[in-house]
Amino acid sequence: MNAVQQANSQIVSSITPTGITAKKETENTQDRFLKLLVTQMKNQDPLKPLDNAEVTSQLAQISTVSGIDKLNTTLQLLSSDYEDSQSIEATAMIGHNAFVPGQSISLEKEAAIAGIELAQPVDEIKVTISDKHGVAIRNIEHLKIEDLKGWPAGISTIGWDGKTDSGATAVEGEYTFAVSAKQGGEEIKVNTLSLGSVNSISHGEQGTLLDMGKLGLVSLSDIKQVF
Repeated sequence: MNAVQQANSQIVSSITPTGITAKKETENTQDRFLKLLVTQMKNQDPLKPLDNAEVTSQLAQISTVSGIDKLNTTLQLLSSDYEDSQSIEATAMIGHNAFVPGQSISLEKEAAIAGIELAQPVDEIKVTISDKHGVAIRNIEHLKIEDLKGWPAGISTIGWDGKTDSGATAVEGEYTFAVSAKQGGEEIKVNTLSLGSVNSISHGEQGTLLDMGKLGLVSLSDIKQVF
């Protein structure tokens, strides 16, 4: 019978919620402090009793420790809620395409899509497509969006029809691209974005990670735009 009770006790202990466990730990800490204080008062020297300042100081220590324990419990709960929220958000992205920081661009059926991120509007951009050996095969200069009077701040999509500078059609596969931007003749920083599909998610020491196939594993914070 004792063995059964012990086994049941271990099972209950293993499924105790974090919040309840933390609460019990806080209460145990308070109980230990109070027991020590009461024991100290019972065994004090009658000729030299504890003064009010000393008792108040010890009670303040109890309150401080209790407050710290409660704060730690709250932070643990918030962290757990944040991780759950990230998991839900990441799961909703599975099967969707997304832009993440990168310089790779995939050519398929004579079409390729990539993205750029600008901190401010620019007059023009120049896109250079290179093959796997780093040799530039296509230079697309002075791209402009006339209707918008240039490229707006934020994220924009750029496309490539697979044509090289010689007019030939490049073979399907993986390429890299680089982008330069100008505003009024001055160079402006531009961030390049690669397009990939979210296949699955995983959790590790680095938090929630998304498997984007050829683009590898990326963190949730790296997702710039989802389609």
